[in-house]
Amino acid sequence: MLPLPAGRVKEVDDTPTPGPGPAPADPLRGPTHPSGPLRLHGIEAAKVHGTLLAVLVLCSLAFRFELVRALGGNGLSWAYVFEWPLFAAFGAYMWWTVLRGGRSSRKNGRNPGTRPAPNKLDPKYAGMLKAWQAHQRDLQASQAEAEGRDAPGSTTSG
Repeated sequence: MLPLPAGRVKEVDDTPTPGPGPAPADPLRGPTHPSGPLRLHGIEAAKVHGTLLAVLVLCSLAFRFELVRALGGNGLSWAYVFEWPLFAAFGAYMWWTVLRGGRSSRKNGRNPGTRPAPNKLDPKYAGMLKAWQAHQRDLQASQAEAEGRDAPGSTTSG
């Protein structure tokens, strides 16, 4: 009998597993979708709106402060004059993303209830995949031989 290799594979299950179902409804966030909550509601949305308002006020004040300094002769402040509106724009982008639950506003050319197609294997890796699958079959066959049973996929004439 052959010694069994350490860390051997007992069984290979290559059937696809189903994805997660729809998430349960959260009373604070409203109805849900498999890709996440559809939209924030209630106190959670108010917190996001308040945060955006604070960010926009802060960026506006900082912009005005740096503009006054830049016009007063401080050359470094010109960089901040252009930077603070970018921070405000990023804050607005994050507000929109958080408010919509992280979902993209684009439909990606498919219905919201359908799943995306599984990723295709890059052709340059097809040979590697076939070699790996052959290696796995060889391991299973040697394991079956060591245990004294038929290898998976083998046919016995009786």
